[in-house]
Parts: sequence; C-alpha cells; structure tokens
Amino acid sequence: MTKLTIAIIIILVLTVVGGGYLLFGLNIPVFTVSPSPIPGYSDLIQVTSPLAGEGVNDPIIVEGRARGTWYFEASFPVEVFDANGKLVSGGIATAKSDWMTTEFVPFRAELKFFVRPETLNGTLVLRNDNPSGLAENEKEVRIPIVFKFVSRTISLYYYNPGKDEDAYGNIMCTKQGLEVVSRNILRTATPIQDAIKLLLRGELTKEEKQRGITTEFPLVGVELVGAVQKGGVLTLEFADSQNKTSGGSCRVGILWSQIEATAQQFSGVSKVRFIPEELFQP
Repeated sequence: MTKLTIAIIIILVLTVVGGGYLLFGLNIPVFTVSPSPIPGYSDLIQVTSPLAGEGVNDPIIVEGRARGTWYFEASFPVEVFDANGKLVSGGIATAKSDWMTTEFVPFRAELKFFVRPETLNGTLVLRNDNPSGLAENEKEVRIPIVFKFVSRTISLYYYNPGKDEDAYGNIMCTKQGLEVVSRNILRTATPIQDAIKLLLRGELTKEEKQRGITTEFPLVGVELVGAVQKGGVLTLEFADSQNKTSGGSCRVGILWSQIEATAQQFSGVSKVRFIPEELFQP
C-alpha cells in the first residue's frame, strides 16, 4: 500500500467520523458536533430587578417577566440563600397580567427575611412552578446578590511611599504616607476587631496597587486575639509567634500607624495600646 493510498484512507475516515463527506472537490457538506451551550432560561424568564451583583435590602423586591409556561396558577416560587447555603427568605412571585399564554408576562415578588444572613453575599433563586413534580421538568435561574442591610463600610489604612517623600525623594516614614481604602464588612457587634483582622490580611486590589499603595501584611504568625476599650483607650492584644512585628523604626512605625489609624476611625477611640508592649518595637 503506497503512502498516497494511506493518506486518502485517513482523510476519508476523518470526514466520515465528522459526519459527512468531502470527496474529490465535490461540494458535499461536512457536519461536525459542537459542544452543548451552557444551559440557561433567558428565553423563558428575565429578571430586571435585582440585577446580578446588586445590593438588596429587606424586603427584596423582585421584578421581571416570564413566559406563561413558567407559572402555574399565576405564580412560581422564589427563594434567597446566603453564601453558606442557608435559606434566609422565600415567597411567591405572582403574574401581573393573564398568565395563560406562551408570551412573556410581567411578575413581582416582595420577599421579607425570616432569618438574618450570615454572609455579605447570597443567591436569589427563581424556579418554575412544576405541578408535575417530575425532576426533568424543573428549571431555575440563580442570581448573585449582596445583602446591604447586614453590611457596613469601613476604612483600612495602608501605606503609599510616594506620598511620604521629602524634597529630595527620601521616604520619611510618617503618617503622611497613610492612604485609606474602603471595604464592606458584615455588620457585627465587634466592628473594630473585624476591621483590624481585615487590615492584617493585607488584601489590596489591582487598582489600589497601581495607585502605589503597599503593605507588609499579612505577617506570618501575627493575629489579633483580643480587644478591650475603656474610655477613649483601646487595648489590642496580638499574637506574634515569629516576632514579625519587630524591625527598623521606619518599618514598625508604619505598621503601628496603619493599625492605629484603622482603629481610630471608630467613635470613642482616641488612643491605641498594644499587648504585649514589646510589639512593634525597633
């Protein structure tokens, strides 16, 4: 068998596997199998409020439109879960016009929370009403949301050396270089501790880094273990198993200032103390 004969056989096999034929220049189409698209139901239901990633309050107003086949008796179920998978709200969306059609019909639902979410983020789930009870007839759309009513905005103070230079371009290691970034955190009874712990994680966005903001956090072994406020004095207790808070006066002064400024944003905090006292020492 010649090499030419083998090549022709290979071409024939490949085209047959593809589902069609392409022989000797004849214009016979070759059919190929494409991957299935990701399942979705935008042709059946469209949500106009809330949008993906949007902040919601209590109650959540859910609005949109769905084809009549999504409803049964003019309604369908809606649920809300937090990021831990806990059901925090649920109810019924009702059609605002005649649902006995295959066309789109507007709907509305007002969902009150019966359990407080334990996370900032959650998921809104809209399911078709499935009177048959058969799994193959079930459909749902999932929309990521943010629980605004359980969050608060705080400031974290990081360092921008470009804002802390003298006339000769030398870094001065002063509070002048502190730069604030905003974060949303879960509303708890311990906002100061939450803010300090988040600061210690040292998480900066790409945009913040491009602005010249830097941080030495996180420091291995450094963690907040307690906080007590008496009058205007806030005492923060840290663990530092690897002695990462010591170093030159410039470095530790900046680390100290970052924590102090982050703590002093909270009402009533005028002075910050550290335990053990040898923390953040040159």
